[in-house]
Amino acid sequence: MNETFEIPLWAGLLAVGVGAMQGAMFAAQFRDRRLDLLGVAIIGIATGFGGGMVRDIVLSEVPAVLTTNWYLIVATGAALFGMLLERLIARMGPLITVLDALTIGLFGAIGTTKALSLGLPEVPAIFVGVISAIGGSILRDVLLSMPIALMHVGSLYAVAATAGATSLVIMRSFDVPVFLAATICVGLTVGVRVLAVLFNWTLPEQRTISGMPKFRRP
Repeated sequence: MNETFEIPLWAGLLAVGVGAMQGAMFAAQFRDRRLDLLGVAIIGIATGFGGGMVRDIVLSEVPAVLTTNWYLIVATGAALFGMLLERLIARMGPLITVLDALTIGLFGAIGTTKALSLGLPEVPAIFVGVISAIGGSILRDVLLSMPIALMHVGSLYAVAATAGATSLVIMRSFDVPVFLAATICVGLTVGVRVLAVLFNWTLPEQRTISGMPKFRRP
């Protein structure tokens, strides 16, 4: 393993903490679901852990969140903090979107660098980065019995994650320092996701071919 790609503990804790806080804030918005304290905390923790768990399972490694006590402590604290401040922060609606985008960016950068550190080629490394980025949001939506945001028009979750992960891989191929490359990756991911929300950027909806074109005989 190239030590340049070793993920510092603070970076992993930051990603988990932001993800858990955002997940709890998101869940606490749904008053009709009547979620209790434990329910909101579980959804927050699952959001914070989801991306890293998926990443490490794909890479056939022991999940990083199980290697130290700090991950669960930070995730629980961040989830409770997000839940308690939800009503105050809800007045600043865009903040949840920004935190969501930041979660995607952090996990995308960590997942991509970890995949590269294990010697994966560039394209599989990007794939690992993307699924790491979106894993938490998928688990969050499943636990809330909601349509998975990733699969609907207007989310651009995967597009933002792919843009960030691809930029990181390209920069590392030119020996850009890993911290700088990861920072740019996170910034690009957040930028694409936030701009997509602000300007309603979407991918084309699915279409079916209703019939084969007809050609007139001369």
